[in-house]
Amino acid sequence: MVTTREIATVVVTASLIFGAAALAQAYDAGEVKDGGTISGTVKFAGTPPARKTIEVTKDKDVCAKEKHLSLDLVVGPDKGIENAVVRLVDVKKGKKWASTKAELDQKGCVYRPHVTVVPAGGELNILNSDGILHNIHTYSKANPSINKAQPKFKKVLTEKFSKPEVIKVTCDAHAWMGGWIVASEHPYVAVTDAKGAFSLKDVPAGTYKVEIWQETLGKSEKTVTVKAREETKLNVELAKK
Repeated sequence: MVTTREIATVVVTASLIFGAAALAQAYDAGEVKDGGTISGTVKFAGTPPARKTIEVTKDKDVCAKEKHLSLDLVVGPDKGIENAVVRLVDVKKGKKWASTKAELDQKGCVYRPHVTVVPAGGELNILNSDGILHNIHTYSKANPSINKAQPKFKKVLTEKFSKPEVIKVTCDAHAWMGGWIVASEHPYVAVTDAKGAFSLKDVPAGTYKVEIWQETLGKSEKTVTVKAREETKLNVELAKK
């Protein structure tokens, strides 16, 4: 079970990592012509630790239908890290968001997806597909924290996060539930898939700092140069500190 102190430590760390972005000049969204792509993988360096089995202690008829494993570090057979966040940290101008809305579901007493990206100021629809009582509890610095019950009859809660920030979310009704909300000023942010792969498309030509963050392994930063209509490869390894 995650303690309040552990949550506070992680939230402070995430706030320090991403706090500088909140102070940056406002992002100028528009049309991007002849943009390039940054793509690659985030992999684990060394032998990854085994995932822990999570004990379901409540609402077992709904929550225990499938085996629960820890989600704080998910590494695939080829050492690809799932749910790492890859983002540009110094982009001032670029493409618009494809949508100003995002969705986070509570299904099987798991937050799906584990990491949800939402435009800063956009709408996040929080679903309750379980039909039981959940409680949304976020831990924020830049945005107001949320602590709201979501009974079974409340199928959707809609929330907004006006400032860029990485936000821890838990469920007070089910202690093992945990996830992350990434409120981003710009759309050049990706979450790695089960193979550790990511892609940032329609990036204006130029040189950028790319930040790679994972909740257990911390942050890494790389510099890449993007050329018009070309693909730039970025493969990163993260190690346990």
